[in-house]
Amino acid sequence: MKSAWRMLRDAFDRLTIYLPIILTAVLALGTYWLVRNAPEMLAPQAQEAPTHEPDYFMRNFSVKNFLPNGDLRTEVFGKEGRHYPDTDTLEVDQVRWRSISPEGLVTHGSADRGVSNGDGTEIQLFGNAIVIRDAAKSPTGTPLPRLEFRGEFLHAFLDTERVKSDKPVTLIRGSDQFTSDSMDYDSLSGVANLKGRVRGLLMPAPPGPKR
Repeated sequence: MKSAWRMLRDAFDRLTIYLPIILTAVLALGTYWLVRNAPEMLAPQAQEAPTHEPDYFMRNFSVKNFLPNGDLRTEVFGKEGRHYPDTDTLEVDQVRWRSISPEGLVTHGSADRGVSNGDGTEIQLFGNAIVIRDAAKSPTGTPLPRLEFRGEFLHAFLDTERVKSDKPVTLIRGSDQFTSDSMDYDSLSGVANLKGRVRGLLMPAPPGPKR
């Protein structure tokens, strides 16, 4: 009996000696099992570039932009509009628009289709494009005749008050009329740079009052 008890005690002593090693091995095996069976982390997804697809639509709408002092700067009307996030542009069917310069000069126009940039400072007009600057007076009081631009394509820069086109254009200034293959008009300087085949029709000024 004593011999059996001694053998059991010796076995328990050996187990106590090797217990830390056994526990370490069990923990290592458990850690290995957790690592093997843990779900894999998702790899970071590369952000897709926006495609040229509209992210919203508008119908029978108007969009207004204002100056910092609250005055109206531009207003765009349209039958249908589509916003494209990749270019931050608004494409408008049956577009109409108007702008008011800080000096109070009113410019307006229309076209079959228009494309405006995000802040409304530029608008490209396609098909039956018309841009008109109403007759007015300059800040110095000089009379400014009515200006009208017509063509299949016109590009209006509302901030810098320019109208450009690389297509044939008709320019009507008061009663005078000019045609050219391309044009660059700067309202601030009052200079129209006409290129290509340029033709002009100058009407005589009406006679002044008789004395």
